[in-house]
Amino acid sequence: MYALRLFAFLAPYKRRTALAALCVLSSSAAILAMPQLIRWAIDYGLGVERQGDSYVATGEQRFLVIAALAIMGAAALRGIFAYGQTYLGEWLSQRVAYDIRNRIYDRLQRLSYAYHDQQQTGQLMSRATQDVEAVRWFIAMGVLRGAYIAILLVSILALMMLTNWKLALVVWAFIPFIAWRSTVMALSLRPIWMRVQEGLARMATVLQEALTGARVVKAFARERYEGEKFGREAEAVFGDSYRSGRIQAFNAPLMSGLWLAAAAGTLWLGGREVASGRLEIGELTAFLLYLTVLQMPVRVLGWIIMISARANAAGARIFEIIDAESAVKEKPGAVALKDVEGHVRFAGVSFAYDAISPVLSQIDIDATPGQVVALMGPTGSGKTTVVNLMPRFYDVTGGSISIDGVDIRDAALASLRTVIGTVQQDVFLFSATIRDNIAYGAVNAAQEEIEAAAKAAHIHDFIISLPEGYDTWVGERGITLSGGQKQRVAIARTILMDPRILILDDSTSSVDTETEYLIQQTLAGLMKGRTTFVIAQRLRTVKMADQILVLQDGRIVERGRHAELLRKGGIYRQIYDLELRDQEEALEAQPPVPAAELAAGS
Repeated sequence: MYALRLFAFLAPYKRRTALAALCVLSSSAAILAMPQLIRWAIDYGLGVERQGDSYVATGEQRFLVIAALAIMGAAALRGIFAYGQTYLGEWLSQRVAYDIRNRIYDRLQRLSYAYHDQQQTGQLMSRATQDVEAVRWFIAMGVLRGAYIAILLVSILALMMLTNWKLALVVWAFIPFIAWRSTVMALSLRPIWMRVQEGLARMATVLQEALTGARVVKAFARERYEGEKFGREAEAVFGDSYRSGRIQAFNAPLMSGLWLAAAAGTLWLGGREVASGRLEIGELTAFLLYLTVLQMPVRVLGWIIMISARANAAGARIFEIIDAESAVKEKPGAVALKDVEGHVRFAGVSFAYDAISPVLSQIDIDATPGQVVALMGPTGSGKTTVVNLMPRFYDVTGGSISIDGVDIRDAALASLRTVIGTVQQDVFLFSATIRDNIAYGAVNAAQEEIEAAAKAAHIHDFIISLPEGYDTWVGERGITLSGGQKQRVAIARTILMDPRILILDDSTSSVDTETEYLIQQTLAGLMKGRTTFVIAQRLRTVKMADQILVLQDGRIVERGRHAELLRKGGIYRQIYDLELRDQEEALEAQPPVPAAELAAGS
């Protein structure tokens, strides 16, 4: 069971766990002592003997005082140990939740693109929040409280047997049925709570998508549709939660009623035992008090089972992430790439996301340091996949990729990704300052270096025009910036890393033609001595390339330079006529614009 695996997270906190166990034992001992103290007070402080037709008091008042003081002392000790039990239980549960969240986050960061391609963000967020909270409750209440309940249950049943075996059998007769009902309830609740946890995750996914795509929802007037979609998921969660509550609502009073029946039977038989002289009044009183105390463990038993069932369901979802294996793994003893020149070679590379969907086939590329390689081709031809293989976001399924003669599968992942700078087509900025976003890959960079990178990306003038300059806060996913501004911040972030290999995935697609020209002029200088792979639909990028690779259906069908490929009249010529010729004519007809004005544009 997954609930048992959760105990492993208590291992680093053995001392506190042992102290919590001591508090549980001591608190149990204190509450178990009270009925015996009351029995002693009745037998010796309020004792009576029957003489003929009358009763004569034989107790001594001093015993009542002693018993009262002893009961107060036991109550005080129970309060102290109960506080320790509650405090340590909360501390341990919070630490376990903290460790699990960090394990989940660390695992998610280390898993490859292939894993994240198949997962929904809302589902993962739900597991790191709601499922971990269910585990926290299990540690605090299910484990420590469960241990406390178990100790009371076993100890009281044993003391009942020692006090009067006939009365104990009356109580014991109800135990099998209560245990059976508790088991049935646990088996009924487990699948329901699994559905509740999954439903909460689906609900979180719908909410996350609706919030992220709020502009699209409003633009297409789909608020009602999204509301109904969320309502369906919420209704499913409500239905399962209601069924769970109905099961508990039926079983809790049933078990309480059974114990009231046990109390009635005990009182009837106990009264007869006292009348016959086989049982002292104090013993009967202690027995009834134990029966009263026993009601709490029995009533809470169903709740403990429910928490355990929910934690087991949550644990299954949590360990699904923790146990997930990344498709991209670092070899033991992987070498760190040092003094990289940037010679990149693809040798017979093939790739497929699954066994039946090949994406790339027999890709051969030889890019020497300082060369610019442009990847062209229709949508879905595999251009982005080619550049995603270099930093090992995915692993090749055939062939090999090497940098300076070292197979990238033999290189340490951190060093590999440090020498490769990527500006992706879908730019992502964090909710932080512009300075923090630019320095994301070089956190120790000086302000002068950050500004130099921003100037190279032609975003510096815009930044200093803002009231807070580089301390301006960027909204979620960079929502406060235009598409071109976000892209230039991303380019500055890559420039600051000073990588030996550059990957520009259509990195100037969201800027105007003039700003693109300025960026290209800067990048031209930065590309010297670096191997650069460019996915672009802009003519300037294509013309500056040393190699143009035209892909179609995952294969390289043409390669060469711009003029050479035009003369061939193949697929590249078709792309040029459809997409690039208009750009060339527009550039020839466009009047020059002052550089200062261009740099200030967005």
